[in-house]
Amino acid sequence: MKFGITGLSGSGKSTIFEALTQIVLGEKHKTENCMGTIDVPDIRVGILSDMYKPKKTIYAKIEYFLPAVHNQKSEIKKDQNIWTFVRDCDALIHVVRNFAEYGQEPSTPHKDFLQLDQDIILADYITVEKRIERIEADKKRGKKIDKEESDLLPVCHKNLEDGIPLRRIPEIASAQALKGFAFISAKPMLVLFNNNDENAKFPDCQDLMEKEECMIIRGKLEQELSHMSAEEVGDFLSEYDIKEAARERVIKKSYELLGLISFFTVGEDEVRAWTIKKGTSALDAAEVIHSDIKKGFIRAEVLAYDDLMDAKTYNEARKKGTVRLEGKTYCVNDGDIINFRFNV
Repeated sequence: MKFGITGLSGSGKSTIFEALTQIVLGEKHKTENCMGTIDVPDIRVGILSDMYKPKKTIYAKIEYFLPAVHNQKSEIKKDQNIWTFVRDCDALIHVVRNFAEYGQEPSTPHKDFLQLDQDIILADYITVEKRIERIEADKKRGKKIDKEESDLLPVCHKNLEDGIPLRRIPEIASAQALKGFAFISAKPMLVLFNNNDENAKFPDCQDLMEKEECMIIRGKLEQELSHMSAEEVGDFLSEYDIKEAARERVIKKSYELLGLISFFTVGEDEVRAWTIKKGTSALDAAEVIHSDIKKGFIRAEVLAYDDLMDAKTYNEARKKGTVRLEGKTYCVNDGDIINFRFNV
């Protein structure tokens, strides 16, 4: 899963990127798009690895993408090139400045959020308007029109015209007929208020926090944490009364935002976490591993992680009857340990 990091100039996007990915950017982010792929922290993977002692242990992955600074200007150009690089992201992290430094104007988080959000809305509005014009021209030429797309675009147009991002309209944001447009305002969004080291409070943005998923991050402090040893991190967290580093909290919230869960495959060769959407069937989960497994699917042998921990061993869990066989339509749960039976 890929998250695009956005925000106005001076909001601390690069600081947040470093805090999340532990990648030191230097000056390159000003001219280059930067990507950080990191392991999703999951204590269950480590415990399963200790149990099976595999040759490889593979955690689920998440990607954080930071567009180059010159592509992040607040002005919207008609060609919308500044948004090209985040269109293929699954969701957005909108960094909002909630700190003031010497010589800076006081922060205006609500105003800053609305400024960039309106830019995003305008970019989608232009896309929709152009497509509607094209459809009308095609109708006059007698070309066949996709009715669902033709019906949904005016709804998009009206909401965007009213300043409403498409993520607020679930049936529009998830409509298959509109997927090809990769609307930016339809992407799930996590708002990160970037505070100074001593401030752990939300700004006075109650209206915004009621509409969007919001979190606090002390960017500079978390950036420092990302480059420390585990022992140093423990001391630092205690000093600032932080229960969990923002990196872990943001990843958890990222998963929640996209409705993601993990299932596991285990064995002597490999213990691995796989990422899927909540509600995914066993058949579709099999395809995440390999298309051949889906093609030749017979049964899924399933054991819940908690049941394995209770039984201590897989064989003991089998004796207790907690290992079960499930069919294609079984809805995979978070923490399921699955052995797919298939034949191709």
